[in-house]
Amino acid sequence: MKILVAGGAGYIGSVLVPTLIEHGYEVDVIDLLWFGNSLPAGIDLKKGDLFECTTKNLSGYDQVIFLAGLSNDPMAEFSPALNFIDNGALPSYLAYEAKRAGVKRFIYASSCSVYGYTVNELYDEDSPVVCSYPYGISKLQGERGVLQLSGGGFSTIALRQGTVCGYSPRTRFDLIVNAMYKTAMQSGEVVVNNPGIWRPILDVRDTCTAFLRAVQAHQAIGGVFNVASGNFTVGQVGDMVKDQVEALTGNRVKLVVRDVSDLRNYKVTWERAATQLGFVPRFTIADMINSLHAHHADYGDFSADKFYNIRVFQTGNLGQGRTLSNR
Repeated sequence: MKILVAGGAGYIGSVLVPTLIEHGYEVDVIDLLWFGNSLPAGIDLKKGDLFECTTKNLSGYDQVIFLAGLSNDPMAEFSPALNFIDNGALPSYLAYEAKRAGVKRFIYASSCSVYGYTVNELYDEDSPVVCSYPYGISKLQGERGVLQLSGGGFSTIALRQGTVCGYSPRTRFDLIVNAMYKTAMQSGEVVVNNPGIWRPILDVRDTCTAFLRAVQAHQAIGGVFNVASGNFTVGQVGDMVKDQVEALTGNRVKLVVRDVSDLRNYKVTWERAATQLGFVPRFTIADMINSLHAHHADYGDFSADKFYNIRVFQTGNLGQGRTLSNR
């Protein structure tokens, strides 16, 4: 099977692409390389704008995995226009071209951010999506555009991911677990901005498993699927990061608890993904910290711009291209 990973040189793609290859798939990547290239040598990687892909470029692929677009709220709020173009219009366009090219399945990397504020209820895929922030709105637009094309031998799947964390060769320290690990190592503190807010957390290795299960699913399967490794309050995450870093380093870590307002609060069930895709998460918060710490000697300056998507986005030349590696 031949798979195109759109935006596959980013945080998730740098783990997913080798995983797909290990499972025997032939994989190509198209990416603008805003965040460089951390993929293993030998990957068929093309630098390019996905809006320039046509049926000719997509012909011959069995499946397309879409990881491209702006990856978080800070980037979306910095450039709402680009956010709606690359998260809303781009996946719809690429799925349209893919279907015309004879691709059999299109898998879209969506986000649990679409839920917004769930009033402490456990949400499934049929629950209301009420996010009023640019990022969540745009992810929902992209999701709906892709799913609209389902049918006629074209299967579409949207994976609503929790906040993806853990180690990737394309390292990020702007994700909740990773950010707490960074400050614990850098200053001996874990900062908890709002301990009562809920978040579904997803180890990057579990998200790769979710994409793999979507690739392997029966052709008749499609629709929206929540995927997460677990639901946690921010306070819980802070406690677990503190405990694990102390265990790994032997150094004391201080908790700094603040009361910062946050209207994004959601926890989800992934029963549908387990039942229909066979997705079963394997990794804990401690596992995420262990994966990060195993490479701690490689990071150098934890505060370097390259580890923070918004900094790369703010300082980059937007005229060089629109579409960014997701995550």
